[in-house]
Amino acid sequence: MKEEILSAAAKRKIFFSPDAMEMILSNNDPMAFTNTVFAHLSSNMMFVNKQDIMDCIAGDKTLFQAPKEVKPKNRFTSDLTVMKGTDITGESTCEGKINDFANYFRSRFFTLKRLVEKRNDFGRAMDISRAMTLDRDVKVTGIVYDCSTTKNGHTMLTIEDDTGTAKVFISKDSPLSSETFVNDEVIGVLGRPNVQRSMIIPEKIYRPDIPRNHTWEVSDTPSKIAFLSDVHVGSATFLENDWRRMIEWLKHNAEAECINYLVFPGDVVDGIGVFPDQDKELNIKDIDQQYETLAENLKEIPDHIKMVVHPGNHDAARLAEPQPALNLRFTKNFDSNIIMVGNPVYLSVEGRTVLTYHGKSLDDWIAAVQYLTYENPLDTMKQMCVRRHLAPIYGQRNALAPEKKDYMAMEYVPDIFVTGHVHGVGEEIYNGVRMINASTWQSQTEYQRQHNFNPDPGIMPVVDLGNGQIRMHNFHE
Repeated sequence: MKEEILSAAAKRKIFFSPDAMEMILSNNDPMAFTNTVFAHLSSNMMFVNKQDIMDCIAGDKTLFQAPKEVKPKNRFTSDLTVMKGTDITGESTCEGKINDFANYFRSRFFTLKRLVEKRNDFGRAMDISRAMTLDRDVKVTGIVYDCSTTKNGHTMLTIEDDTGTAKVFISKDSPLSSETFVNDEVIGVLGRPNVQRSMIIPEKIYRPDIPRNHTWEVSDTPSKIAFLSDVHVGSATFLENDWRRMIEWLKHNAEAECINYLVFPGDVVDGIGVFPDQDKELNIKDIDQQYETLAENLKEIPDHIKMVVHPGNHDAARLAEPQPALNLRFTKNFDSNIIMVGNPVYLSVEGRTVLTYHGKSLDDWIAAVQYLTYENPLDTMKQMCVRRHLAPIYGQRNALAPEKKDYMAMEYVPDIFVTGHVHGVGEEIYNGVRMINASTWQSQTEYQRQHNFNPDPGIMPVVDLGNGQIRMHNFHE
Protein backbone atom coordinates (compact mmCIF):
# COMPACT_ATOMS: atom_id res chain seq x y z
CA MET A 1 0.00 0.00 0.00
CA LYS A 2 2.80 2.41 0.89
CA GLU A 3 4.43 1.89 -2.50
CA GLU A 4 1.12 2.56 -4.31
CA ILE A 5 0.64 5.80 -2.39
CA LEU A 6 4.19 6.98 -3.04
CA SER A 7 3.82 6.12 -6.73
CA ALA A 8 0.53 8.05 -7.00
CA ALA A 9 2.15 11.03 -5.27
CA ALA A 10 5.24 10.92 -7.48
CA LYS A 11 3.08 11.08 -10.61
CA ARG A 12 1.68 14.36 -9.28
CA LYS A 13 5.15 15.59 -8.25
CA ILE A 14 4.12 15.54 -4.59
CA PHE A 15 6.43 14.31 -1.83
CA PHE A 16 5.11 13.27 1.59
CA SER A 17 7.20 13.72 4.73
CA PRO A 18 7.57 10.68 7.07
CA ASP A 19 4.99 12.08 9.52
CA ALA A 20 2.56 12.69 6.65
CA MET A 21 2.98 9.10 5.46
CA GLU A 22 2.44 7.82 8.99
CA MET A 23 -0.80 9.78 9.21
CA ILE A 24 -2.00 8.47 5.84
CA LEU A 25 -1.20 4.84 6.61
CA SER A 26 -2.98 5.04 9.96
CA ASN A 27 -6.27 5.78 8.19
CA ASN A 28 -8.79 2.96 7.72
CA ASP A 29 -8.65 3.41 3.94
CA PRO A 30 -5.21 4.88 3.11
CA MET A 31 -5.68 5.06 -0.67
CA ALA A 32 -9.07 6.78 -0.51
CA PHE A 33 -7.68 9.12 2.15
CA THR A 34 -4.72 9.92 -0.13
CA ASN A 35 -7.02 10.71 -3.07
CA THR A 36 -8.96 13.10 -0.85
CA VAL A 37 -5.73 14.77 0.24
CA PHE A 38 -4.74 15.21 -3.42
CA ALA A 39 -8.11 16.82 -4.13
CA HIS A 40 -7.72 19.31 -1.26
CA LEU A 41 -4.09 20.32 -1.83
CA SER A 42 -3.37 23.49 -3.77
CA SER A 43 -1.86 22.83 -7.19
CA ASN A 44 1.50 24.42 -6.37
CA MET A 45 2.32 22.28 -3.30
CA MET A 46 5.22 19.87 -3.74
CA PHE A 47 6.48 18.96 -0.24
CA VAL A 48 3.66 17.96 2.10
CA ASN A 49 3.96 17.32 5.84
CA LYS A 50 1.45 16.22 8.47
CA GLN A 51 0.40 19.78 9.31
CA ASP A 52 -0.30 20.52 5.63
CA ILE A 53 -2.68 17.55 5.57
CA MET A 54 -4.34 18.66 8.80
CA ASP A 55 -4.79 22.18 7.42
CA CYS A 56 -6.22 21.19 4.05
CA ILE A 57 -8.77 18.73 5.48
CA ALA A 58 -9.64 20.63 8.63
CA GLY A 59 -13.20 19.95 9.70
CA ASP A 60 -13.70 16.93 7.44
CA LYS A 61 -14.17 14.33 10.19
CA THR A 62 -15.41 11.67 7.78
CA LEU A 63 -11.87 11.26 6.47
CA PHE A 64 -10.85 9.61 9.74
CA GLN A 65 -13.80 7.24 9.86
CA ALA A 66 -14.06 3.83 8.28
CA PRO A 67 -15.76 3.94 4.88
CA LYS A 68 -19.38 2.84 4.86
CA GLU A 69 -20.12 -0.45 3.21
CA VAL A 70 -21.76 0.25 -0.11
CA LYS A 71 -23.82 -2.36 -1.87
CA PRO A 72 -22.46 -2.99 -5.39
CA LYS A 73 -24.69 -1.81 -8.21
CA ASN A 74 -26.42 -4.23 -10.50
CA ARG A 75 -23.82 -4.90 -13.17
CA PHE A 76 -26.41 -4.50 -15.91
CA THR A 77 -27.66 -1.13 -14.73
CA SER A 78 -27.08 1.32 -17.58
CA ASP A 79 -26.09 4.79 -16.46
CA LEU A 80 -24.87 6.64 -19.54
CA THR A 81 -25.90 10.11 -20.65
CA VAL A 82 -24.62 12.72 -23.09
CA MET A 83 -23.43 15.73 -21.12
CA LYS A 84 -25.56 18.78 -21.81
CA GLY A 85 -24.16 21.32 -24.25
CA THR A 86 -21.34 19.10 -25.53
CA ASP A 87 -22.97 17.55 -28.63
CA ILE A 88 -23.31 19.67 -31.79
CA THR A 89 -26.08 17.41 -33.14
CA GLY A 90 -29.16 19.54 -33.84
CA GLU A 91 -27.38 22.69 -32.62
CA SER A 92 -25.37 23.76 -35.68
CA THR A 93 -26.15 27.33 -36.74
CA CYS A 94 -23.03 28.50 -38.60
CA GLU A 95 -23.32 29.90 -42.11
CA GLY A 96 -19.69 30.90 -42.57
CA LYS A 97 -20.39 34.60 -42.07
CA ILE A 98 -17.98 37.06 -40.42
CA ASN A 99 -20.15 37.15 -37.32
CA ASP A 100 -19.95 33.36 -37.00
CA PHE A 101 -16.16 33.50 -36.86
CA ALA A 102 -16.24 36.33 -34.31
CA ASN A 103 -18.61 34.39 -32.04
CA TYR A 104 -16.57 31.20 -32.45
CA PHE A 105 -13.27 32.73 -31.35
CA ARG A 106 -14.99 34.77 -28.64
CA SER A 107 -16.41 31.53 -27.22
CA ARG A 108 -12.98 29.90 -27.35
CA PHE A 109 -11.23 32.84 -25.71
CA PHE A 110 -13.61 33.28 -22.79
CA THR A 111 -13.92 29.52 -22.14
CA LEU A 112 -10.15 29.04 -21.94
CA LYS A 113 -9.48 32.40 -20.26
CA ARG A 114 -11.77 31.26 -17.46
CA LEU A 115 -9.76 28.04 -17.09
CA VAL A 116 -6.44 29.90 -17.00
CA GLU A 117 -7.78 32.27 -14.35
CA LYS A 118 -8.99 29.33 -12.23
CA ARG A 119 -5.38 28.29 -11.70
CA ASN A 120 -4.30 28.88 -8.10
CA ASP A 121 -0.99 30.28 -9.31
CA PHE A 122 -2.46 32.77 -11.80
CA GLY A 123 -5.74 34.38 -10.76
CA ARG A 124 -7.57 37.20 -12.49
CA ALA A 125 -6.00 38.80 -15.56
CA MET A 126 -6.34 42.39 -16.72
CA ASP A 127 -7.28 43.62 -20.18
CA ILE A 128 -4.38 43.82 -22.62
CA SER A 129 -5.25 47.42 -23.50
CA ARG A 130 -4.79 48.49 -19.87
CA ALA A 131 -1.78 46.27 -19.19
CA MET A 132 0.23 47.89 -21.98
CA THR A 133 -0.02 51.30 -20.25
CA LEU A 134 1.52 50.16 -16.95
CA ASP A 135 5.08 50.16 -15.65
CA ARG A 136 4.81 47.08 -13.46
CA ASP A 137 4.23 43.35 -13.60
CA VAL A 138 0.96 42.45 -15.30
CA LYS A 139 -1.09 39.32 -15.91
CA VAL A 140 -2.93 39.01 -19.22
CA THR A 141 -4.63 36.26 -21.20
CA GLY A 142 -4.81 36.13 -24.96
CA ILE A 143 -5.20 34.03 -28.07
CA VAL A 144 -1.91 33.43 -29.86
CA TYR A 145 -2.50 35.25 -33.14
CA ASP A 146 1.01 34.70 -34.45
CA CYS A 147 4.25 33.05 -33.40
CA SER A 148 7.51 33.78 -35.21
CA THR A 149 11.25 33.52 -34.72
CA THR A 150 13.39 36.61 -35.25
CA LYS A 151 16.60 36.55 -37.30
CA ASN A 152 18.51 36.43 -34.01
CA GLY A 153 16.65 33.36 -32.79
CA HIS A 154 14.27 35.03 -30.34
CA THR A 155 10.56 34.16 -30.17
CA MET A 156 7.95 36.84 -30.82
CA LEU A 157 4.30 36.15 -30.04
CA THR A 158 1.33 38.30 -30.89
CA ILE A 159 -1.56 37.71 -28.50
CA GLU A 160 -4.98 39.33 -28.46
CA ASP A 161 -8.02 39.60 -26.23
CA ASP A 162 -11.28 41.46 -26.73
CA THR A 163 -9.61 44.82 -25.96
CA GLY A 164 -6.41 44.78 -27.99
CA THR A 165 -3.18 43.05 -28.97
CA ALA A 166 0.28 42.76 -27.46
CA LYS A 167 3.67 41.50 -28.55
CA VAL A 168 5.32 39.02 -26.19
CA PHE A 169 9.10 38.84 -26.60
CA ILE A 170 10.88 35.68 -25.43
CA SER A 171 14.65 35.92 -25.60
CA LYS A 172 16.56 32.89 -26.86
CA ASP A 173 18.40 33.03 -23.52
CA SER A 174 15.17 32.98 -21.49
CA PRO A 175 14.12 29.86 -19.55
CA LEU A 176 10.89 30.16 -21.57
CA SER A 177 12.72 29.73 -24.90
CA SER A 178 11.97 25.99 -24.88
CA GLU A 179 8.21 26.60 -24.81
CA THR A 180 6.28 25.48 -27.88
CA PHE A 181 3.33 27.56 -29.09
CA VAL A 182 0.64 26.85 -31.66
CA ASN A 183 -1.53 29.42 -33.36
CA ASP A 184 -4.93 30.10 -31.82
CA GLU A 185 -4.23 28.56 -28.41
CA VAL A 186 -5.07 30.63 -25.32
CA ILE A 187 -2.29 31.40 -22.83
CA GLY A 188 -1.77 33.42 -19.69
CA VAL A 189 1.27 35.68 -19.43
CA LEU A 190 2.93 37.12 -16.34
CA GLY A 191 5.40 39.82 -17.33
CA ARG A 192 6.24 43.50 -17.57
CA PRO A 193 5.75 45.87 -20.52
CA ASN A 194 9.03 47.29 -21.83
CA VAL A 195 9.88 51.00 -21.52
CA GLN A 196 8.39 51.80 -24.91
CA ARG A 197 5.18 49.89 -23.99
CA SER A 198 5.54 48.05 -27.30
CA MET A 199 5.83 44.51 -25.92
CA ILE A 200 5.65 42.38 -22.79
CA ILE A 201 8.75 40.64 -21.47
CA PRO A 202 7.31 37.47 -19.90
CA GLU A 203 8.43 35.92 -16.66
CA LYS A 204 6.11 32.95 -16.90
CA ILE A 205 3.63 31.40 -19.34
CA TYR A 206 0.45 29.71 -18.08
CA ARG A 207 -1.88 27.32 -19.84
CA PRO A 208 -5.41 26.14 -18.94
CA ASP A 209 -4.15 22.55 -18.34
CA ILE A 210 -5.67 19.72 -16.34
CA PRO A 211 -5.45 20.54 -12.61
CA ARG A 212 -2.68 18.54 -10.98
CA ASN A 213 -4.99 17.60 -8.11
CA HIS A 214 -7.45 15.88 -10.45
CA THR A 215 -7.53 12.24 -9.38
CA TRP A 216 -9.52 9.09 -10.01
CA GLU A 217 -11.72 8.54 -6.96
CA VAL A 218 -12.21 4.79 -6.55
CA SER A 219 -15.86 3.67 -6.56
CA ASP A 220 -17.66 0.38 -5.94
CA THR A 221 -19.00 -0.16 -9.47
CA PRO A 222 -17.92 -3.39 -11.20
CA SER A 223 -18.73 -1.93 -14.63
CA LYS A 224 -16.21 -1.55 -17.43
CA ILE A 225 -16.22 0.50 -20.62
CA ALA A 226 -14.57 -0.67 -23.87
CA PHE A 227 -13.51 1.23 -26.99
CA LEU A 228 -13.47 0.09 -30.63
CA SER A 229 -12.11 2.79 -32.93
CA ASP A 230 -11.57 2.93 -36.69
CA VAL A 231 -13.50 -0.20 -37.58
CA HIS A 232 -13.54 0.70 -41.32
CA VAL A 233 -16.30 -1.69 -42.38
CA GLY A 234 -16.30 -1.87 -46.19
CA SER A 235 -12.54 -1.70 -46.59
CA ALA A 236 -10.77 -4.55 -48.36
CA THR A 237 -8.31 -4.48 -45.46
CA PHE A 238 -11.00 -4.83 -42.77
CA LEU A 239 -9.75 -7.50 -40.36
CA GLU A 240 -12.72 -9.85 -40.40
CA ASN A 241 -10.99 -12.62 -38.42
CA ASP A 242 -9.84 -10.26 -35.66
CA TRP A 243 -13.33 -8.79 -35.49
CA ARG A 244 -14.93 -12.24 -35.23
CA ARG A 245 -12.59 -13.21 -32.39
CA MET A 246 -13.51 -10.03 -30.54
CA ILE A 247 -17.25 -10.60 -31.02
CA GLU A 248 -16.99 -14.20 -29.79
CA TRP A 249 -14.96 -13.08 -26.79
CA LEU A 250 -17.65 -10.52 -25.88
CA LYS A 251 -20.38 -13.14 -26.23
CA HIS A 252 -18.62 -15.43 -23.76
CA ASN A 253 -16.93 -12.93 -21.44
CA ALA A 254 -18.69 -9.54 -21.44
CA GLU A 255 -21.11 -10.56 -18.69
CA ALA A 256 -18.46 -12.02 -16.40
CA GLU A 257 -16.11 -9.10 -17.11
CA CYS A 258 -18.93 -6.58 -16.48
CA ILE A 259 -18.34 -4.83 -19.81
CA ASN A 260 -21.52 -2.77 -19.89
CA TYR A 261 -20.51 0.06 -22.24
CA LEU A 262 -18.88 0.20 -25.66
CA VAL A 263 -17.81 3.40 -27.46
CA PHE A 264 -16.87 3.70 -31.14
CA PRO A 265 -14.70 6.84 -31.62
CA GLY A 266 -15.30 7.34 -35.35
CA ASP A 267 -14.47 5.87 -38.77
CA VAL A 268 -16.90 3.04 -38.19
CA VAL A 269 -17.03 2.51 -41.96
CA ASP A 270 -14.43 3.17 -44.66
CA GLY A 271 -16.68 5.55 -46.57
CA ILE A 272 -16.79 6.48 -50.24
CA GLY A 273 -14.53 8.96 -52.05
CA VAL A 274 -12.52 9.87 -48.96
CA PHE A 275 -9.27 9.81 -50.97
CA PRO A 276 -8.40 9.32 -54.68
CA ASP A 277 -8.94 5.83 -56.06
CA GLN A 278 -10.43 4.62 -52.78
CA ASP A 279 -12.84 2.38 -54.67
CA LYS A 280 -9.88 0.13 -55.54
CA GLU A 281 -9.44 -0.59 -51.81
CA LEU A 282 -13.11 -1.30 -51.01
CA ASN A 283 -14.99 -4.57 -50.88
CA ILE A 284 -18.30 -2.76 -50.18
CA LYS A 285 -18.62 0.15 -52.59
CA ASP A 286 -22.03 1.43 -51.49
CA ILE A 287 -22.13 3.72 -48.45
CA ASP A 288 -25.59 2.57 -47.33
CA GLN A 289 -24.50 -1.05 -47.54
CA GLN A 290 -21.41 -0.29 -45.44
CA TYR A 291 -23.61 0.99 -42.60
CA GLU A 292 -26.07 -1.88 -43.03
CA THR A 293 -23.19 -4.35 -42.67
CA LEU A 294 -21.95 -2.54 -39.57
CA ALA A 295 -25.46 -2.63 -38.07
CA GLU A 296 -25.63 -6.39 -38.63
CA ASN A 297 -22.21 -6.85 -37.04
CA LEU A 298 -23.23 -4.88 -33.95
CA LYS A 299 -26.38 -6.97 -33.49
CA GLU A 300 -24.07 -9.81 -32.39
CA ILE A 301 -22.77 -7.83 -29.43
CA PRO A 302 -24.54 -8.86 -26.18
CA ASP A 303 -27.79 -6.95 -25.64
CA HIS A 304 -26.90 -5.65 -22.18
CA ILE A 305 -24.02 -3.54 -23.57
CA LYS A 306 -24.95 0.10 -24.17
CA MET A 307 -23.14 1.36 -27.28
CA VAL A 308 -22.21 4.86 -28.42
CA VAL A 309 -21.25 5.62 -32.03
CA HIS A 310 -19.96 8.88 -33.44
CA PRO A 311 -18.46 9.79 -36.83
CA GLY A 312 -14.90 10.33 -37.98
CA ASN A 313 -13.52 11.76 -41.21
CA HIS A 314 -14.31 8.54 -43.16
CA ASP A 315 -17.96 8.55 -42.12
CA ALA A 316 -20.98 10.00 -43.92
CA ALA A 317 -20.97 13.29 -42.02
CA ARG A 318 -19.66 16.77 -42.72
CA LEU A 319 -15.87 16.94 -42.57
CA ALA A 320 -15.77 20.16 -40.55
CA GLU A 321 -15.55 19.59 -36.81
CA PRO A 322 -17.53 19.38 -34.64
CA GLN A 323 -19.40 16.72 -36.60
CA PRO A 324 -23.11 16.05 -35.96
CA ALA A 325 -24.27 12.48 -35.38
CA LEU A 326 -24.84 10.20 -38.36
CA ASN A 327 -28.04 10.83 -40.30
CA LEU A 328 -31.08 8.57 -39.85
CA ARG A 329 -30.58 7.38 -43.44
CA PHE A 330 -27.51 5.50 -42.27
CA THR A 331 -28.63 4.53 -38.76
CA LYS A 332 -32.17 3.25 -39.30
CA ASN A 333 -31.00 -0.37 -39.13
CA PHE A 334 -29.16 -0.04 -35.82
CA ASP A 335 -30.59 -1.51 -32.61
CA SER A 336 -32.10 0.70 -29.91
CA ASN A 337 -29.23 0.05 -27.49
CA ILE A 338 -26.95 2.17 -29.72
CA ILE A 339 -26.76 5.92 -29.11
CA MET A 340 -25.72 8.13 -32.05
CA VAL A 341 -23.80 11.25 -31.01
CA GLY A 342 -21.60 13.94 -32.51
CA ASN A 343 -17.81 14.19 -32.63
CA PRO A 344 -16.43 15.17 -30.16
CA VAL A 345 -18.73 14.62 -27.20
CA TYR A 346 -18.62 14.30 -23.43
CA LEU A 347 -20.39 11.33 -21.85
CA SER A 348 -21.26 10.76 -18.22
CA VAL A 349 -20.90 7.04 -17.49
CA GLU A 350 -21.69 5.95 -13.93
CA GLY A 351 -20.30 9.22 -12.64
CA ARG A 352 -17.18 9.17 -14.83
CA THR A 353 -16.63 11.91 -17.40
CA VAL A 354 -15.63 10.42 -20.76
CA LEU A 355 -14.42 12.61 -23.64
CA THR A 356 -14.46 10.79 -26.96
CA TYR A 357 -13.01 12.41 -30.09
CA HIS A 358 -12.07 10.80 -33.38
CA GLY A 359 -8.81 12.71 -33.60
CA LYS A 360 -8.53 14.25 -37.08
CA SER A 361 -6.74 17.27 -35.58
CA LEU A 362 -3.80 15.00 -34.74
CA ASP A 363 -2.69 15.70 -38.33
CA ASP A 364 -2.41 19.44 -37.66
CA TRP A 365 -0.76 19.02 -34.27
CA ILE A 366 1.91 16.72 -35.71
CA ALA A 367 2.55 19.07 -38.64
CA ALA A 368 2.88 22.09 -36.33
CA VAL A 369 4.93 20.72 -33.42
CA GLN A 370 8.26 19.19 -34.32
CA TYR A 371 8.49 16.59 -31.56
CA LEU A 372 4.98 15.15 -32.05
CA THR A 373 4.66 12.01 -34.19
CA TYR A 374 2.07 9.58 -35.52
CA GLU A 375 3.94 6.80 -33.72
CA ASN A 376 3.05 8.24 -30.31
CA PRO A 377 -0.39 9.92 -30.41
CA LEU A 378 -0.46 10.05 -26.60
CA ASP A 379 2.12 12.86 -26.67
CA THR A 380 -0.27 14.87 -28.81
CA MET A 381 -3.23 14.03 -26.58
CA LYS A 382 -1.23 15.34 -23.63
CA GLN A 383 -0.72 18.65 -25.46
CA MET A 384 -4.48 18.81 -26.06
CA CYS A 385 -4.95 18.43 -22.30
CA VAL A 386 -2.31 21.05 -21.47
CA ARG A 387 -3.97 23.57 -23.79
CA ARG A 388 -7.48 22.26 -23.00
CA HIS A 389 -8.32 22.25 -26.69
CA LEU A 390 -8.67 19.40 -29.17
CA ALA A 391 -8.01 21.44 -32.31
CA PRO A 392 -6.72 24.96 -31.65
CA ILE A 393 -5.03 25.53 -35.03
CA TYR A 394 -7.50 27.12 -37.44
CA GLY A 395 -7.23 26.98 -41.23
CA GLN A 396 -4.98 23.96 -41.74
CA ARG A 397 -5.79 20.40 -42.86
CA ASN A 398 -8.46 19.80 -40.24
CA ALA A 399 -11.57 21.82 -41.09
CA LEU A 400 -13.30 23.58 -38.18
CA ALA A 401 -16.86 24.92 -38.37
CA PRO A 402 -17.29 28.39 -36.78
CA GLU A 403 -20.18 27.52 -34.49
CA LYS A 404 -21.42 30.01 -31.88
CA LYS A 405 -19.81 27.77 -29.26
CA ASP A 406 -16.36 26.19 -29.57
CA TYR A 407 -17.18 22.52 -29.02
CA MET A 408 -13.51 21.62 -29.44
CA ALA A 409 -12.53 23.37 -26.21
CA MET A 410 -12.06 20.90 -23.34
CA GLU A 411 -14.42 22.75 -21.03
CA TYR A 412 -14.70 19.85 -18.58
CA VAL A 413 -11.93 17.73 -17.08
CA PRO A 414 -12.37 14.16 -18.35
CA ASP A 415 -11.67 11.03 -16.37
CA ILE A 416 -11.21 9.16 -19.65
CA PHE A 417 -10.07 10.79 -22.90
CA VAL A 418 -10.09 8.58 -26.00
CA THR A 419 -9.10 9.17 -29.63
CA GLY A 420 -8.58 7.07 -32.74
CA HIS A 421 -7.70 8.16 -36.29
CA VAL A 422 -4.01 7.22 -36.40
CA HIS A 423 -4.55 3.44 -36.02
CA GLY A 424 -2.19 3.24 -33.07
CA VAL A 425 -2.81 1.97 -29.59
CA GLY A 426 -1.65 3.10 -26.20
CA GLU A 427 -2.62 4.39 -22.79
CA GLU A 428 -1.15 6.87 -20.36
CA ILE A 429 -2.29 8.78 -17.29
CA TYR A 430 -1.85 12.55 -17.25
CA ASN A 431 -2.92 14.39 -14.09
CA GLY A 432 -5.47 11.69 -13.37
CA VAL A 433 -6.86 11.56 -16.94
CA ARG A 434 -6.82 8.10 -18.55
CA MET A 435 -5.71 8.88 -22.11
CA ILE A 436 -6.30 6.13 -24.67
CA ASN A 437 -5.63 5.78 -28.38
CA ALA A 438 -7.97 3.01 -29.38
CA SER A 439 -6.40 0.92 -32.18
CA THR A 440 -8.15 -0.04 -35.45
CA TRP A 441 -9.79 -3.02 -37.16
CA GLN A 442 -8.08 -2.41 -40.49
CA SER A 443 -4.71 -3.80 -41.55
CA GLN A 444 -2.03 -1.72 -43.25
CA THR A 445 -3.46 0.31 -46.13
CA GLU A 446 -1.62 1.15 -49.34
CA TYR A 447 -1.14 4.74 -48.14
CA GLN A 448 0.34 3.52 -44.86
CA ARG A 449 2.61 1.10 -46.71
CA GLN A 450 3.94 3.91 -48.91
CA HIS A 451 4.71 5.96 -45.78
CA ASN A 452 6.20 3.00 -43.89
CA PHE A 453 3.57 3.22 -41.14
CA ASN A 454 2.61 0.04 -39.31
CA PRO A 455 -0.75 0.12 -37.51
CA ASP A 456 -1.55 -1.61 -34.21
CA PRO A 457 -4.83 -3.34 -35.13
CA GLY A 458 -7.26 -5.65 -33.41
CA ILE A 459 -6.90 -4.32 -29.87
CA MET A 460 -9.80 -3.37 -27.58
CA PRO A 461 -8.96 -1.09 -24.62
CA VAL A 462 -11.14 -1.69 -21.55
CA VAL A 463 -11.32 0.64 -18.54
CA ASP A 464 -12.59 -0.42 -15.12
CA LEU A 465 -14.98 2.36 -14.08
CA GLY A 466 -14.39 1.50 -10.44
CA ASN A 467 -10.62 1.64 -10.03
CA GLY A 468 -9.53 3.15 -13.36
CA GLN A 469 -7.35 0.24 -14.43
CA ILE A 470 -6.86 -0.15 -18.19
CA ARG A 471 -6.45 -3.48 -19.97
CA MET A 472 -5.66 -4.01 -23.64
CA HIS A 473 -7.38 -7.08 -25.11
CA ASN A 474 -5.49 -8.19 -28.22
CA PHE A 475 -7.45 -10.10 -30.88
CA HIS A 476 -4.94 -9.70 -33.70
CA GLU A 477 -3.54 -12.95 -35.09
